[in-house]
Amino acid sequence: MYDFRLVAFTAVTFAVSLGTAYSILHGTYLDTSDPLLAHLAHPLAKTDYWARKSNVLNVYFIKKAWGWTSAAFLLLWATSSPAARSLSRVMQWLTATACWLTFTTWFFGPAVIDRVILASGGECFVHLPSGELMTVPTDYCFTKSTVAPASHPDIFTSSLVLPEGWSGIPRLRRGHDVSGHVFLLTMSILFLADQLSISLRSGPSSLRHKVAVAANVALICIWLFASATTSVYFHSPFEKMTGYALGLVSFMFTQASVFS
Repeated sequence: MYDFRLVAFTAVTFAVSLGTAYSILHGTYLDTSDPLLAHLAHPLAKTDYWARKSNVLNVYFIKKAWGWTSAAFLLLWATSSPAARSLSRVMQWLTATACWLTFTTWFFGPAVIDRVILASGGECFVHLPSGELMTVPTDYCFTKSTVAPASHPDIFTSSLVLPEGWSGIPRLRRGHDVSGHVFLLTMSILFLADQLSISLRSGPSSLRHKVAVAANVALICIWLFASATTSVYFHSPFEKMTGYALGLVSFMFTQASVFS
């Protein structure tokens, strides 16, 4: 029987590589680490639906990617035969979850991806209504705090004229902004493919498990399409490649011999 993990690895590699190559040849990507561009709509948003940040894939799937991946895995695991409902599979899922949290949310303070942005020259900016950028302390970006003249008079000078009631949320820009979407999608695809390979090796299964297998295959297909659209429209080529590499490394953590 073919190795479903190899099929998934080949598919995500092609999706990211070809999407990135297309974005370079046709100039379709948006450099999301550029503070002058990141807050703007994609230049192709009016003509290309998938270039819009409001597209259904981004709003309902990619932004909740690990939740969808976790639900698909737990459904697969819960409907497996008693022999296949092993603790080692749950530990693999917990390891992947820890990688997601470490790289994108928290790592004894700022997430690893945020640390990379800062180490590579990133700064914390807030966009003013005039379109100007104002640098603020990096702590405001780490905590994703909302800032306003009334609540933070120490960082807003009296010479600034701002609309009454205005507030903004600072963001880290410049530096190397590893593509968190490509990272998470790559890890999710490989993780689900690895779990599906267990089901495909197990032979006959219940109707409930067959439905779970179909749901996991469908989600992998959605993640592959999302990987392609992200690679075509967002982040610089190098940021997409590092996101892909980070996804591979994270998946490799789930393959440690302790889970065998």
